[in-house]
Amino acid sequence: MKHNLSAIREITPLSKEDCFYIADRQKTEFTYPIHSHNEFELNFIAHASGVKRIVGDSIEIIGEYDLVLITGEDLEHVWEQYECRSQHIREITIQFSSELFFADFIRKNQFGTIRKMLEQAQNGLSFPIEAILQVFRLLDTLSSKQGFYAVLDFLAILYELSLFCDKARTLSSSSFAKIGVKSDSRRVQKVQEYINAHYREEIRLNELSGLINMTPVAFSRFFKLRTGERLTDYIIDIRLGHATRLLVDSTMSISEICYTCGFNNISNFNRIFKKRKNCAPKDFRENYRKKKMVV
Repeated sequence: MKHNLSAIREITPLSKEDCFYIADRQKTEFTYPIHSHNEFELNFIAHASGVKRIVGDSIEIIGEYDLVLITGEDLEHVWEQYECRSQHIREITIQFSSELFFADFIRKNQFGTIRKMLEQAQNGLSFPIEAILQVFRLLDTLSSKQGFYAVLDFLAILYELSLFCDKARTLSSSSFAKIGVKSDSRRVQKVQEYINAHYREEIRLNELSGLINMTPVAFSRFFKLRTGERLTDYIIDIRLGHATRLLVDSTMSISEICYTCGFNNISNFNRIFKKRKNCAPKDFRENYRKKKMVV
């Protein structure tokens, strides 16, 4: 498989001696290319309506305020100018290491919601306006603080945001972000693992229901109840995630990608892709290529 240009791998200013790095900037435009990095990142943007945000295979136009947490080290992301005309953009970027929460510490009960949030954010998490309002006062003054109390405020920001996990939106698909899907149900986990291993093939309902000894009808209801998603939609999302990854990382033709990822015909693939991603596969690929650079 031939590979395309890769996204820039950013070396962040975060030092090993610090708990986090913060940049609080006033700006008139976004110029940094699509990139990824090892560090976790919380990014707040104000007065930037019309900016295009790309996180993995999620492409959205943001409103006046945007707050996103990214903990996937290979998850490409960028905020680009697009239709934004604001001359008074404010961007607060906080980068911190996964080692900030050493293993035993993050497993303590009091950090349960933060631990859950950091796991979810491997796909990128977009927080609702209520969450932004809740933490804005702490975010607004964080760059002016130093030392121990700055760290306490940062932990408070993470904790307050973790209380909004159920309202936050996951951005990138797991298959694009290369994140394994985990479920609280062992039966659901078994089915998900099967789908992830066989998404290129035709997947039959009776095969999946047979894996966990349920009837097809009972299994369909069970899967929807435990995941919040219809089985057919889940399979499509897995296939689309792999397809978008191939569009970004390979020079395979769109037709090859279609059949490689388990779609049965090109017109069906194009229709589903456009409905889910609001653009054609060709446009998705070109959009990414424009923002990539060789390292």
